Amino acid sequence: MKKSVYVLLTVLSVSFVLAACGTQKETMTEKKEITTEEKQVESDSKKLKVMTSFYPMYDFAQKVGGDKVEVTNMVPAGTEPHDWEPAATDIAQMEESDVFVYNGAGMEHWTEDVLDSLDNKELTVTEASKCLELMEGHAHDEDGEDEHEEEGAGYDPHVWLSPMNAKAEMENIKNALAEADPENKEYYTKNYEKYAAEFDKLDTHYKTGLADTKSRDVIAAHEAFGYLCKAYGLNQVGIEGLSPDSEPDPARMSEIIQFAKENQVKTIFFEELVSPKVAETIADEIGAKTEVLHPLEGLSDEELKSGEDYFSVMEANLETLKEALNQ
Repeated sequence: MKKSVYVLLTVLSVSFVLAACGTQKETMTEKKEITTEEKQVESDSKKLKVMTSFYPMYDFAQKVGGDKVEVTNMVPAGTEPHDWEPAATDIAQMEESDVFVYNGAGMEHWTEDVLDSLDNKELTVTEASKCLELMEGHAHDEDGEDEHEEEGAGYDPHVWLSPMNAKAEMENIKNALAEADPENKEYYTKNYEKYAAEFDKLDTHYKTGLADTKSRDVIAAHEAFGYLCKAYGLNQVGIEGLSPDSEPDPARMSEIIQFAKENQVKTIFFEELVSPKVAETIADEIGAKTEVLHPLEGLSDEELKSGEDYFSVMEANLETLKEALNQ
């Protein structure tokens, strides 16, 4: 009887020990999982928080920053950025950011007021177009003649559509990231150098592809392509000035139609974020066709999901130009 009780007590003791070991093992595993989660949260919290004004700035910052940054783009996908303004939630996010990147040259009219309102004095701010040679923008008077834009809005902000300008903008962004996060300066520099080579390659493609086209005239819905045309010896003719949502008066329409007929222009370009109505009207009048030339002011959700970026869109623009200008 005593032996049976002893055996029973032994079995129960072993079971208790095994159960305790199992519990301890589970607890240790659970603790390990929590630690891994905590490490991930800690890793994310160490990332540089970067806010960008609109798509090209977002793309360039993401490419340079890689996995060291968390980039938030302010203008939503598929939204035309010229007249967009930040909401209170955007400004609140800027208060929590480490770096703010904007194009400048008059593109983001709200920047100065928003930055003045911030309490975040540690925010590193970079104007990506700084030190670039800017082109003057134009409006058109009642007779269809060019006139300078109003004071303070007289520069063409679409600098990123020249690959070499875009390269310079990415370098300015790289410098801002390195200033805010000097420990990873070498990482940002290495990423920049990788994409600097891609800009050089893109520039070569444009120089080669547009060297001997039959036509040199690019009629576009608004004057977004001045830097691109200047870089490769093309002549931009804007139906309207820098603002994409204004409509030309009858005198300007007549002038464009006359120019297109005299120069045998076969394609009128418009942008996917802007109504094609005016471009289609002119094309119908002269027996031409219309094509989309992408200004990269914003990509659609579909384009982003399919992996499109600055380089792929610019390559597509090149093919569109080559076909249109060789008709």
